[in-house]
Amino acid sequence: MIFSEEHIRLILEGKKTQTRRRHIHVLKVGRVYRIQRNWYEWTDIRIIITRAFQQRLGDISEEDARREGGYTLEEFRSVWEEINGSWDPQEVVWVYEFEYMEDSMSRNCSRRLIDFDKNPSYF
Repeated sequence: MIFSEEHIRLILEGKKTQTRRRHIHVLKVGRVYRIQRNWYEWTDIRIIITRAFQQRLGDISEEDARREGGYTLEEFRSVWEEINGSWDPQEVVWVYEFEYMEDSMSRNCSRRLIDFDKNPSYF
């Protein structure tokens, strides 16, 4: 799963525990994913998906915006437009709630769920 440097920092600080995505490949609840900086650069940072659901962009709450990285609704919309180019409140996106996995726990859990080095297509 790709995140910007700023969002990686927010994840590590515990301020980003939710993300909204435009995609058709649904991430699996309970699965551990490695964070990427871009399509070709993987990190050792791992998150576990704790909840996945669909929602219209216009239905995001103030609390959801805070979980996206400490943003207000207005700030979240601005960040969304910067990353995705446009804001359509009727657009349905996938919402993923996740937890950052500490280093040792992450290594043990991810080995059981997915061998990322042999199958990096899971993101």
